[in-house]
Amino acid sequence: MSSERKRGPDGRPDGRGPGAGPRTLAEDLRGRDDAALAALLRVRPDLLSPVPGDLTQLATRAGTRASVVRALERLDQFTLQTAEALAVVPTQGAVAREALGALLPGAEAASRLPHALAELRARALVWGDEEHPRLVRTARELLTSPSPTGLGPPLAEAAGSAKLSPARLQETLAAAGLPGSHDPVSALAALVALFDDPERMAALLAQAPEGAVAVLRKLEWGPPYGAADLNAPSPPVAWLLERALLVPAGPDASGGPGGTGSVVLPREVALHLRGGRAHREVEPVAPHVTAARAHDPATVDATAAGQAMTALSTVEELLGYWETEPPPVLRAGGLGVRDLKRTAAALDLPEPATVFWVELAYAAGLLASDGEADEVYAPTPAYDDWLRAAPAERWAALATAWMSATRVAGLVGERDAKGRSLSALGPGLDRGAAPEVRRRALALLATLETGSAPDRASVLERLRWERPLQGARESREPPPERAPTPTPAPAPAATSGPTSAPAPVPVPVPGGLRGRLARLALDEAEALGVTGRGALASYARPLLEDATREAAKALAPHLPRPVTEVLLQADLTAVAPGPLERELATSLSVLADVESKGGATVYRFTPASVRRALDTGRTAAELHAFLTAHSRTPVPQPLSYLIDDVARRHGQLRVGAASSYVRCDDDSLLAEILADRRSAPLRLRLLAPTVLASPAPPDQLLARLREMGHAPAAESADGDVLLARPDARRTPPRTPPDPVPEGPPQPDGSLLAAAVRAIRAGDRAATLPHKPKAPTAPAPEGGLPRTVMAETLATMQSATLTGSHLWIGYVNADGAASQRVIAPVKVEGGFVTAYDHTADEVRTYPLHRITGVAEVTES
Repeated sequence: MSSERKRGPDGRPDGRGPGAGPRTLAEDLRGRDDAALAALLRVRPDLLSPVPGDLTQLATRAGTRASVVRALERLDQFTLQTAEALAVVPTQGAVAREALGALLPGAEAASRLPHALAELRARALVWGDEEHPRLVRTARELLTSPSPTGLGPPLAEAAGSAKLSPARLQETLAAAGLPGSHDPVSALAALVALFDDPERMAALLAQAPEGAVAVLRKLEWGPPYGAADLNAPSPPVAWLLERALLVPAGPDASGGPGGTGSVVLPREVALHLRGGRAHREVEPVAPHVTAARAHDPATVDATAAGQAMTALSTVEELLGYWETEPPPVLRAGGLGVRDLKRTAAALDLPEPATVFWVELAYAAGLLASDGEADEVYAPTPAYDDWLRAAPAERWAALATAWMSATRVAGLVGERDAKGRSLSALGPGLDRGAAPEVRRRALALLATLETGSAPDRASVLERLRWERPLQGARESREPPPERAPTPTPAPAPAATSGPTSAPAPVPVPVPGGLRGRLARLALDEAEALGVTGRGALASYARPLLEDATREAAKALAPHLPRPVTEVLLQADLTAVAPGPLERELATSLSVLADVESKGGATVYRFTPASVRRALDTGRTAAELHAFLTAHSRTPVPQPLSYLIDDVARRHGQLRVGAASSYVRCDDDSLLAEILADRRSAPLRLRLLAPTVLASPAPPDQLLARLREMGHAPAAESADGDVLLARPDARRTPPRTPPDPVPEGPPQPDGSLLAAAVRAIRAGDRAATLPHKPKAPTAPAPEGGLPRTVMAETLATMQSATLTGSHLWIGYVNADGAASQRVIAPVKVEGGFVTAYDHTADEVRTYPLHRITGVAEVTES
């Protein structure tokens, strides 16, 4: 046996084709200028943690699985398709670029291919010279195990997994009409040459019995695995198996229980059936975002501004409610389900909408936990500053917090990877991709004509094309452990072909969380007033440039001016024709209950609401004066009578601690209470003509008497009336939660420049010539020279690409040393799978037991 592979200056195989080029990714990086290295570190910032010591370390880190997966997730659809095509390109020599063009046909694809390759090269996913691009080994493994294109393994790998004997291969050659060969390697090479020749392959399939080609078509676009009865296959399947157009696969390749096993369609056969295409549909051009409806820009801004005012009032109402009735923090963190329901009822909103406003207030720093022993959620001191700001500035603060927040309110109620329910304000809601998706969705809306609402499906399709893999892992259960073969599907009928069976996928599948984040972003933008009727508001465009002040200035003219008067009506209601000034709104919300919201807010006066105002220390005269000062119309007589009647009875009864007592100067009123059956649970007893005593606590006694229609007032030990003005709860100073970025933060220019200088310096130190070491003892005659692990691994990987034969020294588990001649097929996970010419079978060897490796030279 011989090998004519090109050797590098150090005598090692370089794995290159006829053209000159780097032998490894490290050499490729060494040939790039500082600007290219800085660009690589900018698009893959995870390579900087910590700063690599030299270019070899940088190349090693760039080839790790986690880093490569992260880099693949940031590719657009066509660039990803280019990488997938590179992963399955049948030849890796001088015609690699030509073969890549055949896998991605079309004029648009041809014009976009150089850009896609340049993008892959800039991200260190592709290396080598321009005409012989090579995919990083880890990326190749991720994109071929199995391939997202639906292609199965090459014939050589499939035959090795099936452990086809040399005799079986010779029978396959004869069945395919090929001459016999002297070894399995040449037999497989002859079959591959047949499958790669379109004319000869067409002639072979023309001889197939009826139904055979239909069987292949079932697996043509994947998954490439299927189930069939291998002990008694149908005539079409038997004909295909005899010619290796289908190859047994899996642990039941020889027939499992009932004769069922799995089969695989070799990659070369699938490519012929597809006409050489790697993908069913090549997508070289980004989908266009189309407009679904066109609105008047003024209408869009007015609608969005109305939503902005609603957003402000909702946040104020939420935090105003929680400042007097703060909900407790769960032991595991977050807001309890009951407290969420109670808050949603108070805001008159659905629970998902309530969660959004709660999370938005938290992201803006207006809400936090107080950190006390009985921890509760309450407004922060920043809430008071926010209230004092102008409405447009308050909205801009909310919108800015929403743009940068990584917490996703739409995930509340679902379960995390450990099966725990995700709660509002609790852990597990951060998704690092959320800010980028929101910003990108709004940027796509900004590309349309002013006032145009997009077709939402086109927005989602464009976002999918830009990052088809991003976030896909979040959307499904963790993948099963990788198995050497796929799980067979249920056995079909004896006359049918193989049934397609799913196989484990080690890389994210397209879609997933990114599409969901986009849908949530569009819904939340409408609720917040960033969009109106689906179109981007003009005043929201500065948010894309992080110009918060400009957005506030642009919004201000669209907001209605606060009003200082209401319309009092005879049905005990008050209508606010617009947003009220803060002091007026606060006072009126104590004196009346909000009945309905919208462009005009309707308040209703009730005995309970009037008593609530009297409990704060106001008198009836003050309430009359307040209404007269802020009403455009005269105060209706029924409202005046209501205030006077409640005020006359307010405080007539006095409740104190005895456990509790009731005191009243009107003994007939106390007699009425004692005779009322509703007072029975209070167990009242008459201590004096004007005093009743009860074992119930004062607060319960107050509540029961109010339910009975009375208006009691609490008093102190001195007999003074206790005012029931609720205290506004505030937390200690709190900072807004820090967004959780997706991966490492983006490095700035100075950090990149310093990192490149450090890597260059370390690389120069590592590659300087050193004084040669003392010669080691010569290897025994006929023995192999020992090689270090790095050289052994590089030589093995190079041989898998070129199909060369290697001479290795191997020490088995018993310590016995031997020499073998192998043809490596796959190097993965510390093992090399190869055809062992000595044993005449495919074997797997641990790399750490290989003492040395060398190319087979001519004998």
